[in-house]
Amino acid sequence: MSSSTTPRHHRQPRRLAGNPGRQPGFSLIEIAVVLVIVTILLTTLAVPLASQVQARRTEDTRKLLEEAKEALLGFAMANGRFPCPAFANATSNSAGRESFCVAATGACVGSETQTVQTHGNCSNFYDGFLPAASLGLAGLDDQGFARDAWGSQNSRIRYAVFGGTIVANFPFTNSATPSAMQQATISNLGASATDYLQICNSGTGVTATTCNGAANTLTTKAPIILYSLGANAPTGGTGTDESKNVDGNIVFVSHTPVTGGANEFDDIVTWIPVSTIIKKMLDAGKLP
Repeated sequence: MSSSTTPRHHRQPRRLAGNPGRQPGFSLIEIAVVLVIVTILLTTLAVPLASQVQARRTEDTRKLLEEAKEALLGFAMANGRFPCPAFANATSNSAGRESFCVAATGACVGSETQTVQTHGNCSNFYDGFLPAASLGLAGLDDQGFARDAWGSQNSRIRYAVFGGTIVANFPFTNSATPSAMQQATISNLGASATDYLQICNSGTGVTATTCNGAANTLTTKAPIILYSLGANAPTGGTGTDESKNVDGNIVFVSHTPVTGGANEFDDIVTWIPVSTIIKKMLDAGKLP
């Protein structure tokens, strides 16, 4: 071997043909183009994924509300009455249990009690929460409340029960023997002239006591209502119609979702008709 021959392991790297001095790899411009394409693809995929997540949470919340309805019916069949809503504000918290007023009549401010009262005067009939702890439900938050699938503190499942009297001084929550439903009798419970909670198609023109016309009325025969404030509850969203579900009277609104705007609406509302309650109570022997 000639001494002038360069050993193989000392030879210089081969240059790319046609581009002397350029090393293999991607330029910054090529990498930037790839990143833009990947970003566009991820964004395109993220939108339907977010929609799927919201759809799943909506469906899960509907299932939770159905389970709660069954629990309420079971409570009524066992006790001859419906439970009072749980209550929570800045000064009082019933920890997911029924909240009664100490007095038999009148509004209850600062005299709430979790002790069952035979008079059935709830501390709040129309703007309270599902008494999940009293119902023995599972999966409650650290204060005893049931939450919907969005899971924030604002996402606690809400519950309203008609607080007007079926017979003198006897609301649906009365625990005396016989209960108000027994005293009222089947014919009075289902009487065509008897209205309970009002559920409207729209909040337009409604008052604190009526949906303002048959065309805007879904039902006037709902002794109890269960509802979730939906996806916008964690951020405190309250559209014009949504506000009707938290203003503390007998009138509620339920319709298909509306996205964005002043009338954004994603509340999930369900109820038990009085006819269903009568049948269940008859089956349980709680009505004559």
